[in-house]
Amino acid sequence: MIELKIIKDIAVPSPSKIVMLIIDGLGGLPVPESGKTELEEANKTHLDKLAKEGICGLMEPIGPGITPGSGAGHLALFGYDPLVFTLGRGVLEALGIDFELKDTDIAARGNFCTVDDAGVIVDRRAGRLSTEENSRLCSLLAEIRLKDTQLFVLPVKEHRFLVVFRGDGLAAEISDTDPQRTGVTPNFSLALTPEAKHTAHLANEFVDMAAQVLSRHHPANMILFRGFSKLPQFPSMKEVFKLTPAAIVDYPMYKGLAKLLGMEILPLCGDIKDALKTLAEHFTNYDFFYIHVKKTDTAGEDGDFKRKVQFIEEIDEALPDLLRLEPEVVIITGDHSTPAVLRGHSWHPVPFLLYSRWCRPDEVKEFTESACVFGGLGRFPAVEVMPLAMANALKLTKFGA
Repeated sequence: MIELKIIKDIAVPSPSKIVMLIIDGLGGLPVPESGKTELEEANKTHLDKLAKEGICGLMEPIGPGITPGSGAGHLALFGYDPLVFTLGRGVLEALGIDFELKDTDIAARGNFCTVDDAGVIVDRRAGRLSTEENSRLCSLLAEIRLKDTQLFVLPVKEHRFLVVFRGDGLAAEISDTDPQRTGVTPNFSLALTPEAKHTAHLANEFVDMAAQVLSRHHPANMILFRGFSKLPQFPSMKEVFKLTPAAIVDYPMYKGLAKLLGMEILPLCGDIKDALKTLAEHFTNYDFFYIHVKKTDTAGEDGDFKRKVQFIEEIDEALPDLLRLEPEVVIITGDHSTPAVLRGHSWHPVPFLLYSRWCRPDEVKEFTESACVFGGLGRFPAVEVMPLAMANALKLTKFGA
């Protein structure tokens, strides 16, 4: 891995454009019915053509065998080693809804969930609760009071919400209550350092009181917490890469991550066609664009193979709108794999495609997992994506004498 300080020394500004299209949860596994993955099943003329004209490979978001969270997977794609630049989900949700965190605040991402009479989790997302119902329930939870601690409970989107603890002596080093699977009871939050005992106690007290408030609000009759965190300080992409970056994203968490790295958030309300319309409208104003598509990941988590295939085909159909703009570099990949057969994130490497005038095309003829195995980039870590993008955009000078 090339350290950011080295990239900073050799990065140069230029008018060339980089577009990074992140298809969330892109990678898949074959289903028994057809023996194909979602990418292999999809009709995707334009993606296959780009793969044929560009260079491909399989990308490891974190490392072999490691299943990445969305935040970690994205950080790596933007060149920030997630093992060095640690980041909690709570902070991302807070930034994504424009909540002004203080340096001492502890933020946590919450899920409304469903538990049975024995307290066992039967649905981690409460049926993918509507945002409207989420807002109503958050207003009830906001009435909870904890001694000497100020609480903020705010809706994010669908079943996701934000809780911020504000007070003296708070620490973020506490464990999640979300076991990230069904068929078990929620965890208790545990202090991971002696200084965090008070915060763990507050988190557990809040969960207990929330359970009482929500007991009659099935399916959202319980909550799960993960990603307790404080606001970190990361160098911006402008500082490191000499870029003027912009993000075209809808989900709050990804907005939060983009803001943390100094990206300008461009308006988006709709599907991939709307995202590419926004790209065209702002194309002259920035030289790096991050476009995020969430629906593929959601379909994978729901175990809906056909719906994930459909979303891949919708992206492919819209791709000419991107290519007409003639960016110098186009990158298409995912932040992790979400095979429908697993109904969740997985450790499998992600298909990767880079298209530019200066890339050396390989023998890959289609954009699939099995084809990308033989790509010219081989199997490589996600933190190498940004140096590759920068080089193909002629934004890096020579290193060394």
